[in-house]
Amino acid sequence: MEYITLRNSDLKVSRICIGGDPMGGHAWGKTDETELIDAVCFGVERGINFFDTADVYGLGKAEELLGKALQGKRDKVIIASKFGVRRTEDNTKTFFDNSPSWIRQAVEGSLRRLQTDYLDVYQIHDLDGVTPVEEVVGTLEKLKQDGKVRYYGLSNISAEDIGKLKPYKDKFISFQNQYSLACRDYEDDIRDISKELYVNPLTWGSLGQGILTGKYGRDVRFSEDDRRSRPTYPNFHGEKLQKNIDIVECMRKVGENYGKEPSAVAIRYILDYLPDSVAIVGVKRKEQVASNCEACGWKLRPCDIEILDNISR
Repeated sequence: MEYITLRNSDLKVSRICIGGDPMGGHAWGKTDETELIDAVCFGVERGINFFDTADVYGLGKAEELLGKALQGKRDKVIIASKFGVRRTEDNTKTFFDNSPSWIRQAVEGSLRRLQTDYLDVYQIHDLDGVTPVEEVVGTLEKLKQDGKVRYYGLSNISAEDIGKLKPYKDKFISFQNQYSLACRDYEDDIRDISKELYVNPLTWGSLGQGILTGKYGRDVRFSEDDRRSRPTYPNFHGEKLQKNIDIVECMRKVGENYGKEPSAVAIRYILDYLPDSVAIVGVKRKEQVASNCEACGWKLRPCDIEILDNISR
């Protein structure tokens, strides 16, 4: 496993982070609690010490399962969670809330579900566009003073947000944005944010919701209980799907030079192309963890990075 110390902190984290969204069991197809717990425990055995989740994943179920899986391992792992995305009482709509009162309520819920006294990283899931950043930072600082949060970070921000966040750049330690060979739309933003705010990028969707694993073909179909069946997940539909399969075929050829599968090549590309990054990868089974760990301990040659760069443009 490879590790990196997040800026503005003393957190030495694995460069592969297990993402908690699939643990929520909501619209990711069939999930099995025993398999998920086994996957988390296997990840710890393989040297993964960084786990990312959110209170909204499975409406708390993901945090509960991760907390259960990490019992007896708290001193070996770094747990990150997020706040700010809420659902209406009838669970039909999503809205953002960064208000101090909600932050205080949300952190208590996350701590309870994760069965821990503190979070290593507490992240703003999305800016709500209403609450002043000063109030959010002030509330998070109070949580640090109270020992409930060690550090805090950002998620789903753009270069347009740099101006209002820059006065607090020594406060945040990381930010999450979508990035993979299947989605490079935010690449310039990621570089600008990392430079201007001096924070490490944590990439979510690192395997393009699974399309970059090499498991799926040009005619892939998902059941209705899997969110990837929806057109709002373009990686698996139309021209975008065909483009992604072209990328997978290219990764497969590149991987043959290293004895690696497409998923390892996809993650390795992120780690090499963004050398201060951490790749967040969701898993449901320990076999997926093993496959993802194959991305560590080697590097892509510059010529292969260029090949992958060109095919994914």
